[in-house]
Amino acid sequence: MLIIKSVYEAYKQDIYTYLVSLTHDSLLAEDLLSDTFLGAIRALPRFRGESDIKTWLFSIARHKWYEHLRKSRPTVSLDDLAECYLRSELNVENIAIKRELAQEILRLLDNEPPRTRDIVLMRIEGYSFFEIAQKHAISESSARVIDHRAKKKIKDMLTKEGAAYE
Repeated sequence: MLIIKSVYEAYKQDIYTYLVSLTHDSLLAEDLLSDTFLGAIRALPRFRGESDIKTWLFSIARHKWYEHLRKSRPTVSLDDLAECYLRSELNVENIAIKRELAQEILRLLDNEPPRTRDIVLMRIEGYSFFEIAQKHAISESSARVIDHRAKKKIKDMLTKEGAAYE
């Protein structure tokens, strides 16, 4: 218990300052600071010592910030997300066509490898490339490339099949 207290005292100000720089909100930063140290206490048995404890704590703080962003993110329908994913603005006025397009995208994704499908769906759901990379144990740039290639392939297939998405 004494070790935990000394770690808290040694790093709380640095982590708090870091969280304030992310959140621009001192109250939220305090909440995230508490969550960070609670998370660290829970994860302590898994800490392998491969990095400095300060680096490890900053990583936990960053993940707590991402978790907060994810939880506070407004929800949007899959139709709207698919629409935004393929193109910033669809010029299709008929909602039925948009739904049909979303269903077609999902059908095309079913033919992709599971990792590719999951990466694209995570992007549609609003996950960052960082979060995707963490989940799939790949680099952020690999996640971007996989997403870009899948997006291009879907666009090409939709064009080939005559779907109107532009």
